[in-house]
Amino acid sequence: MTEKNIDQALTELRTHIDQLAASNTATREKLQSLLSDLEENFHSLEGSEHHVHLVGDLKEAISEFEVEHPRLTGILNDIMVALSNLGI
Repeated sequence: MTEKNIDQALTELRTHIDQLAASNTATREKLQSLLSDLEENFHSLEGSEHHVHLVGDLKEAISEFEVEHPRLTGILNDIMVALSNLGI
């Protein structure tokens, strides 16, 4: 997966977050925060320590949402694998 594919996955993630039920505010807020962090920092040239933080947040979200939101979890997993393939 290339950086372009990651950008597409982030767009897909945003779409799925926007489709979450209004009553699911805690999940929406957590995913919005993660998405914002990914979008703001993915292309930055910050050190690997920051990227490790992003991957850790992705792993935590995957673990937390895998049962209730399998499609969102799949997208998050794809992003995490792509980052790993890019050496992040």
